[in-house]
Amino acid sequence: MEAAAGSTRKGEESSPAGAEGHPASPQQEPGSPLPQLLPPVEEHPKIWLPRTLRQTYIRKVGDTVNLLIPFQGKPKPRATWTHDGYALDASRVSVRNGEQDSILFIREAQRADSGRYQLSVQLGELEATATIDILVIERPGPPQSIKLVDVWGSNATLEWTPPQDTGNAALLGYTVQKADTKSGLWFTVLERYHRTSFTVSDLIVGNSYSFRVFAENQCGLSETAPITADLAHIQKAATISKTEGFAQRDFSEAPKFTQPLADCTTVTGYDTQLFCCVRASPKPKIIWLKNKMDIQGNPKYRALSHLGICSLEIRKPGPFDGGIYTCKAVNPLGEASVDCRVDVKAPH
Repeated sequence: MEAAAGSTRKGEESSPAGAEGHPASPQQEPGSPLPQLLPPVEEHPKIWLPRTLRQTYIRKVGDTVNLLIPFQGKPKPRATWTHDGYALDASRVSVRNGEQDSILFIREAQRADSGRYQLSVQLGELEATATIDILVIERPGPPQSIKLVDVWGSNATLEWTPPQDTGNAALLGYTVQKADTKSGLWFTVLERYHRTSFTVSDLIVGNSYSFRVFAENQCGLSETAPITADLAHIQKAATISKTEGFAQRDFSEAPKFTQPLADCTTVTGYDTQLFCCVRASPKPKIIWLKNKMDIQGNPKYRALSHLGICSLEIRKPGPFDGGIYTCKAVNPLGEASVDCRVDVKAPH
């Protein structure tokens, strides 16, 4: 049991010196309390922070937080907790201190419980501390709006705005879905896409489409998604007949990328795909490069190009597959290129 340090009172009167000239010991006043002494420290205070708590501890809203932190110290040290430098809110957080551990418990975590928690173990003048960062997250809110910007051929270009609330966590990207008015069924076009505009291709002639977009973080997709107010009507191309006396319209154009490549981070061993969109006539030749070196024919990569959509699959990337990737489109009228950075990280 911890002993409180008390002050030792000195006697106001002392006995005269003894016959041998040595000072006499002070006399205890009748009825005065005995001085209290701190027991000797047999073991210095120390906290054993579990490895899993040495990085940010992430929980979802509504989850239970139950942290057991072992410590040492003899006699039993005094253990106290703070949250962002302030005393804990006893209505939300409970603490139980044992002989050799301290337990911090939150029954149903809320985002306000996020922050830096510090455990202090004190034994007299000696103290040990440990900090734990807790992050409480939930699903993000939906993107604020989505707009149908353009419809051309069998393609539709969309733009949207990010969500106001990311759920207290970084967004992993957006999921884009389409539905034709005939079936009303939603199909996923794209997942974990990081930009806020995209061109959906390969739409069926004669159909009309709606589009919606979800935001996603570690907890999952947003519960709702905004839907385009306008339908994308995919119409048959008008037949151009050559009439004498009228010049036929020339649709030739140099390559122009309507959707650039997006920087991405991937994990070692997991296939990764890069996407971009290009418009050109006549059809351009597509060349992929890594760090300015042509990678055509390399079995590590699988390149596809269809109706203006260019994709590159990086198969089971390793640490040396990171770098700057370039997609170049070339036709007789000119050329264009877009770049992106790919980072490959080791799994945790």
